[in-house]
Amino acid sequence: MKRAFLLRAGSFVPLVAAGSALIAATYGLVRMAYGLFLPDVQADLGLDVAAAGVVSAGASVVYGVGAVVGFLTAARHARALVIAAAVAASVGALGMALSPVSLVFAVFAIASSAGAGLASPALVAVLQRDPATSRSPRSQAVVNAGTGPGVVIAGTLALVLAPDWRLAWIIAAVVTVLAAVGVLGAARGGMDAAVPPTLPPLSWFVAHRRVLLAALLFGAGSAAVWTYGRTMLVASETSSGASMAAWVALGVGGTLVIVTARWMERLEPPVALIVTAIVVAIATAGVLAGGAWALLSFAAFGWGYTAGSGVLIAWTAQIDAPRAPAGTALLFVTLILGQALGAAVVGGVIPAAGYPVAFVLAAAVSAAAIVPAVGARPRVRG
Repeated sequence: MKRAFLLRAGSFVPLVAAGSALIAATYGLVRMAYGLFLPDVQADLGLDVAAAGVVSAGASVVYGVGAVVGFLTAARHARALVIAAAVAASVGALGMALSPVSLVFAVFAIASSAGAGLASPALVAVLQRDPATSRSPRSQAVVNAGTGPGVVIAGTLALVLAPDWRLAWIIAAVVTVLAAVGVLGAARGGMDAAVPPTLPPLSWFVAHRRVLLAALLFGAGSAAVWTYGRTMLVASETSSGASMAAWVALGVGGTLVIVTARWMERLEPPVALIVTAIVVAIATAGVLAGGAWALLSFAAFGWGYTAGSGVLIAWTAQIDAPRAPAGTALLFVTLILGQALGAAVVGGVIPAAGYPVAFVLAAAVSAAAIVPAVGARPRVRG
C-alpha cells in the first residue's frame, strides 16, 4: 500500500528527480563542465589562460542576467523559465560542440550559462507550488544538490570520451532537454501564478545584507577550483586520467549533500554557511597538495560548495518564505558575480605569480565568507 501510494499523484519523487536532473544538466553538465574540458579545448582551439578567465567571467555575468530574469518573473512564469533554461543550456552546449574556432566557442560558452541562472529560481517556485514538495525544505536541498551528479556524469564522460570533448557537449544538450520535459510533465499545483510584478521592499534587501556579502565572498573564493582546478592539475604534470578522476571526486562530494541534507537542515543557515565556507577554504588550498590529498580536497570542495549554495536557499526562505524564489535568484546572482570577479582575478594572478599563490588567495577569500555569517540572526517574516 505504501509503495502504491508513493507512485500515485501525490508522490514527490518524480518532480524531485526531474528537478535534480535539470540542475545536474544546466549546472554540472553545461556550466560547471567548462573547467573540466578547458585543457582539451585549449589544446584544440588555442584558448589561452587569460582568455579562459575572461570567458568564465563573461559566463558568470550571463548567468547573473538569467537569474535576474528569474528574480523578476519566477513567481509568475515558472513554466516559461524552465523552457528558457533548457533552450539556453542545450543550444549553448550544442554550439560549443560545433565551434570551429575559439571565438565561437567562447560566445556559446558564455551564453550557455543563462540556462543555470534561469533554472534555479524556476525550480524553487515549482517546488513551492507542488503539493508534494511545498512543505519539504529538504526537497529544495536535494534538487539543488543535482549539481553533484551532473559533475560526476561530466567527469565520467570526459574519462570515457577523451579527448573528444565535442561529443560530451552534444550529450549534455540532449540530457538538458529531456530533464526539462521531465519537470514540465511531473509538476503539479500550477507552475504559473497571477502575482503582481512588484519588487520586494527595501527592508527585504536590508534583511539580506549579511547573506549577500557572504554569497559574494563564497562565490569569489570558489572560482579558482571551478575554473582552473583541472588546468592546475594538468600543469603540475598530473595525468589526464587522474585530473578527470579528481573532477569526478568533486561531483561525488556534491552528491553527498543529499546524504547530509537532514543534518544540515538542523543547523541555523548562518552556522551552516560557516561550516561550508571553512570546508571550501581548506579544500581550495588542499588541491595544491597533489596525489590522494588533491582527490580528497576536490571531493570536500564539491560537498562544501553544493551544500553552501543550498544554505543560501534556506537562509532566504527563513528571512521571507513567500519570496524565496526571488531571494534565491538574488543570492545566486551575487554568488556568480563573486565567481566572475574571482575568475578574472585568478586568471590574472596565475601568469604573474603561479597557481599556488592564486589558490591560496582564493582560499583566504572563501574563509572570509564566514565573517558576515558570524552572529547573524536571520529575521523571519511574520
